[in-house]
Amino acid sequence: MIKILELFGGIGAPRKALINLGINHKAIDYVEIDEKAVRAYNALYDHRYKPESVVGYNLKPDILVHGSPCQDFSRAGKRLGGNDEDKTRSSLMWETLRIIENMGVWRPKYVVWENVKGVLDRDMIHSFNKYIQGMERLGYSSSYKVLSAMDFGIPQKRERVFTVSILNGGFFDFSQLKKKPTRHIQEFLEPNVTDEQYMITVPSMLNRIPEFVTCDVNYRLLDIIDSHCWTISTRQDRCPNAGIIKMKKGKYRYLTERECWRLMGFSDKDFNEVLKEYPSKPGKRNATLYKLAGNSIVVNVLEAIFDVLLNKNSKQDLICNSNGQLEMIC
Repeated sequence: MIKILELFGGIGAPRKALINLGINHKAIDYVEIDEKAVRAYNALYDHRYKPESVVGYNLKPDILVHGSPCQDFSRAGKRLGGNDEDKTRSSLMWETLRIIENMGVWRPKYVVWENVKGVLDRDMIHSFNKYIQGMERLGYSSSYKVLSAMDFGIPQKRERVFTVSILNGGFFDFSQLKKKPTRHIQEFLEPNVTDEQYMITVPSMLNRIPEFVTCDVNYRLLDIIDSHCWTISTRQDRCPNAGIIKMKKGKYRYLTERECWRLMGFSDKDFNEVLKEYPSKPGKRNATLYKLAGNSIVVNVLEAIFDVLLNKNSKQDLICNSNGQLEMIC
């Protein structure tokens, strides 16, 4: 049985990936400070966790997954960085290293870290390298790769850095991940969406739709969804967002909350369970359900990683050639 610890656990994408793969596991704990995310997790997995900070935590899992807050690494954010001394939201990744160090001689075999591509940018890479050095000091060999959800069946152009660290030698070979053809976004969209709250009517958004722009502009325009969407964020009523859908008679709409959950790899059953916890108000978009989806990890990508790491039926060789070794980026 695999014991998993989820730090910054959100709505439990790692847990959902293990369930989908049929891997026998035990969630020994889940740590998340966002009260709404905790309630959603409890609704999905029938637990009774309470909001809790990762600071000072100490447990003994086989695999540790952390998707520490990305806002201060994000290209769309304020670029505050993740230095330990800065105490930004993204600097909480250092708590993961402290937690592992506090475990003493018993440490998780695998540590998986997900974050935005911005962590590899020139002005942020020092924090990424510092994390890798910290993991090496704790006895881990680390490999990383930017993975797109579109390579794993999901029609969302969401690219994230996944770092897999293995205790006591061996590098994760990302070439072993089983990729899947991208499904068309029509498979994920709800039919006949006409509810007024999803229609784009505010001038600030209408003025960013290419069809309605009549002169040269120096600001970002909205992307029109065709075969796939763009990165699902915590809000859809701003620019940039995941894209908008063109309808008949010159109308455009936002993605619905359910569509966003589907595009993060969650089922309608999952969505319905959380909808019970956070019911939508008539005629209003549900900001909580959008945020929970946007802050999650795409389940399908985690499935591919876990299938190589944990599934005994996989033909796996975690020690790859020299091309798999992570090198410092300057």
